[in-house]
Amino acid sequence: MSSDPTPIKYRYDINGLRAWAVIAVLLFHFGIPGASAGFIGVDIFFVISGYLMTAIVVKAMEAGNFSVWRFYLARVRRIVPALIVLVGVLLALGWFWLPTPGYQGLGTEALSALTFTSNILFWRSAGYFDVAAHEKWLLHTWSLGIEFQFYVLFPIYVILLWKMRPKTSTITWGLVFALAVSLALSIGVSSIKPAASFYLLPTRGWELAVGGLVFLIGRTSEVRLSRFGAQMFWAGILLWAIGFVLIDDTVAWPSGWALFPVLGTAFIILAQKADMPLMSNPVAQWFGDRSYSLYLWHWPLVVALYFVGLQEEWTWIAIAFGLSLLLGHLSYHLVENPTWKYFAKSSSFKQVKALGLAFVVVAVSATGIRLFFFEGRMPETVQIAAAERTNKDPRRAECFESASGEGAPGCIYGNSENVAAILVGDSHASSTINAAAEMADKYNKGVQLLGLSGCAPVEGLKRANSDRCGSFNEWLFTEELPNTEYSDAAIILVSRTSYYTKGPNESEVSAPPAYFDKPLERWGNSTYLEKFENAYIETACNIQSRHQVYLVRPIPEMGINVPDVMIKRALFRKNDTRVKISLDEYRDRQGFVWKIQNKAAEECGVKILNPLPYMCDDDYCYGSHEGRPLYFDDDHLSEYGNKFLVPMFEKVFSGQRGALTATPSA
Repeated sequence: MSSDPTPIKYRYDINGLRAWAVIAVLLFHFGIPGASAGFIGVDIFFVISGYLMTAIVVKAMEAGNFSVWRFYLARVRRIVPALIVLVGVLLALGWFWLPTPGYQGLGTEALSALTFTSNILFWRSAGYFDVAAHEKWLLHTWSLGIEFQFYVLFPIYVILLWKMRPKTSTITWGLVFALAVSLALSIGVSSIKPAASFYLLPTRGWELAVGGLVFLIGRTSEVRLSRFGAQMFWAGILLWAIGFVLIDDTVAWPSGWALFPVLGTAFIILAQKADMPLMSNPVAQWFGDRSYSLYLWHWPLVVALYFVGLQEEWTWIAIAFGLSLLLGHLSYHLVENPTWKYFAKSSSFKQVKALGLAFVVVAVSATGIRLFFFEGRMPETVQIAAAERTNKDPRRAECFESASGEGAPGCIYGNSENVAAILVGDSHASSTINAAAEMADKYNKGVQLLGLSGCAPVEGLKRANSDRCGSFNEWLFTEELPNTEYSDAAIILVSRTSYYTKGPNESEVSAPPAYFDKPLERWGNSTYLEKFENAYIETACNIQSRHQVYLVRPIPEMGINVPDVMIKRALFRKNDTRVKISLDEYRDRQGFVWKIQNKAAEECGVKILNPLPYMCDDDYCYGSHEGRPLYFDDDHLSEYGNKFLVPMFEKVFSGQRGALTATPSA
């Protein structure tokens, strides 16, 4: 607000709002205890933007001098210079520190950030609260994407409303309509398509519309509202406080939950209490002035902590937090202010030329990074480990990721004229299918894949926050397997079974528990485990009555992202880059699964396939072999890693156990 000439007088309370919004976001991202709802700071920013943009457009429309071109240019010169500097710095540093897949990913992120489409990119790639989010250096620019898309569309919407009837009331009702539609979408979509609801303008637009309505209501009722200024201010603070207590990253967001921070912000703006110490104190004003630069620079430092494995070291968290304040301060004084002063006395042509040249230089660099492989840039050990992150089944998208609650594609691997086995399961099935296919091919046979991510092949099993698993299993066990054309095929059940009994074992990962009757609040409920045991055994035995069933013992889970850890160890010149877990760790996590698999074998004659002889020795299970990861993350075998399990499948296709091969420790 202080950087661009606007028809709004400078308000210390709104600058204070910016301060508290950015502080909340920083505390949340740096993992400070008690700030689990800090992401609501972005919602506060959206309300402020809606308020200011409505003020600018409406006052100019009323004065008859509104220019869409000038409006767009003002937004570009406010946002783009600091963003270009951030992107340029990250691209330069990435040359020295990021392996090729990560560096190319940064190039893609950079292009989407510069074109304000990163919200769409991240909607399609990773959830905001997923562990993978900490690998996205420019994830935080999703909010800039929403804001800029709003900047592009909002003045056009207002102009159309004004042409219908040139009255402020027309704009008011237009915003009420937009708010109602967007809020309804947000509530409806948040629980079924959480990523889309979080990242896209149609489900976020109501927050900006609230800000616009605050301006329109406030200007017509300023005198009446001023009598209740203090009460509205503290009502807004109370709504914030309630939101901080009730909201965390497990709720569907934004949905109706966002009404707490959004209405709280609306009340505070309407209150117009610029003299409140909470907003007007020097510290709040310092943060408010630098809020944009602080927001830009803090997130890459958060990602850097995860990159070097220091995200739980409080000394380094404090250093990174302080560094984000320093970089935000420098960006404000060396980029934001100087560019504003330059543009204030420059013609539109000079502004466009300067911004366009800087944009082209950085965008072309990002494009080159995205498209080209730069030989010799990183040590070979790093490149080998990095390449394994993407070494997945080439048919994964076609044959596994396209599965839904309505069923799976049922792709055949190998000889489609002689299908001898059906591999059924979750993503662990997808990551081992080619090992089974290689052995099937040895005997001129084929194997079919039937699987859905995050869904164990257990009758009646469901997953909270999604009905895909329940409906998929119903399709699988009542329609597909009983009626399969491969009546003589063996059924191989592969899943990350401990995930559905104990939950994930990766740090920083949360997931909705599996359940049978009603959703659970936590993993490991004894009643649920008893139901799981009975259902697992019953499922295996029901299938055994028609087909020979093979249960695959759990694949060892490393608990850490194997390629990433090996990359970091190689970059920081650690001599031993191997990843492993002890057999005791494996047994502790997988003991329950082994027990119920043994019971199924005893009760109905299912057979067991054990990966441990191929992945473990007498002491450890290994996540790497001779400097190369066996996994593409923490628990999914890569196409290199799953080849160690090829001999495990021999008795499925030949009827006899194959000879053991060397383990990865060799």
